[in-house]
Amino acid sequence: MTDTRQKIRAHVGANAGVHFNELVRESDFAPGQVQYHVRRLLDDERLVREEFYGRTHYYPPKYDAWERAALALFRRETAREIVVYLIEHEPAAPGDVADALGIARSTLEYHLDRLVEHGIVEKRYDDRNRVQLELAAPEATGELLTTVTPTVPDRFVDRFTRLVDELLAGTGNSQ
Repeated sequence: MTDTRQKIRAHVGANAGVHFNELVRESDFAPGQVQYHVRRLLDDERLVREEFYGRTHYYPPKYDAWERAALALFRRETAREIVVYLIEHEPAAPGDVADALGIARSTLEYHLDRLVEHGIVEKRYDDRNRVQLELAAPEATGELLTTVTPTVPDRFVDRFTRLVDELLAGTGNSQ
């Protein structure tokens, strides 16, 4: 295996769920070089590729499908904050989560839809038929959460979404 390929593989190993653009930004290689070596690593089954919400993410083969989805979602600041809140306060009502995080209910629902779709968060009904949010696998979620942090571009997207939500709501409480 070439030195370039080893460096790319090591970077993906240390940043499971890294998407292609981030991989290029954080490397010393041209996009074509990264693409070439990633293709070879995929062919040799030394990397796994997954598409999540318009982005291509790369993982070491040790992660299963649930873990890959979780890692991709945890790269988004808002999704990560929702999960951290639930670790500390579950079960929680959606309104309480939105209020605590200072996000619009629509933003919460956008991220919850993805977290529920991939089996990270579950929506349950309490005895009064109100929705309660809980983590599907708290221990596994907590372990994966420690392995990834949102990237700067993902933070910008999430913060822009929050700003737009605030402006549409007329609150003007931008952070």
